[in-house]
Amino acid sequence: MLLAPVIWILTAIIAYFFAAKTWWFPPPINAHGIAYDEQFMRTLIVCGIIFVLAQFALGWVIFRFRDDGRRASYNHGNNRLETVWTSATALLFLGLVLMGTKIWAGVHFDQPPADAVPIEVLSKQFAWSFRYPGPDGKFGHTDLKFVNDSAGNPFGLDDKDPAGKDDIVSASLKIPAGKPIKLIMHSRDVIHNFFVRELRMKQDIVPGMEIPLSFQADTIGVYEVPCSELCGLGHFQMRTTMQVMSPADFEQWKIEKAQK
Repeated sequence: MLLAPVIWILTAIIAYFFAAKTWWFPPPINAHGIAYDEQFMRTLIVCGIIFVLAQFALGWVIFRFRDDGRRASYNHGNNRLETVWTSATALLFLGLVLMGTKIWAGVHFDQPPADAVPIEVLSKQFAWSFRYPGPDGKFGHTDLKFVNDSAGNPFGLDDKDPAGKDDIVSASLKIPAGKPIKLIMHSRDVIHNFFVRELRMKQDIVPGMEIPLSFQADTIGVYEVPCSELCGLGHFQMRTTMQVMSPADFEQWKIEKAQK
């Protein structure tokens, strides 16, 4: 007898916490994040309505057909009704998937503009490294035999290549606000994952592959970049930051780094 009201009360409490956005996402910092949140909210509303209706219907069935001492009877159900709500559910969720496809495809298939800032990303157990081309706009030649983490050369830069003399290597990601960014990502050992909550983006980095990722960040600030793919015993400490700077501050930072 008490089970039905318990289900209704729990359903109302759960719905309240979602409606009140308790423990919610941090604010997005780009147009993709805004579109992502809008699609997420549409999906959440649809699923939430179905969840609430289903749980209240479950409570009503428990209350209506509770044991009242009479002999139990068998009910075959309604095949036509089951066909209708199964088909409606399939169409509804396929529609939501198709609506979200454009957001996903925009990240993975759209080509970055020609003026996108190129940044090479190197992931390894258990650290991040980022490389920027210098004033010449070219990345220097790299080779595995030159890799030396203790000497500050995680990319294996060839010091005999003039194009690499002005390359900038950083342990944290610095980008200009409002400018398109093109990440060129590599893994030295196992699968890692580049993840920034505020961008609403995650991308696996697979050994032996060059993984591109393009985006734009519009809000100045410092944001966490953890590895979100279990990559070994030190996975918990594989994190860095993404600092979104004004374009002027970004150019000043590059000048200061190139002079060191």
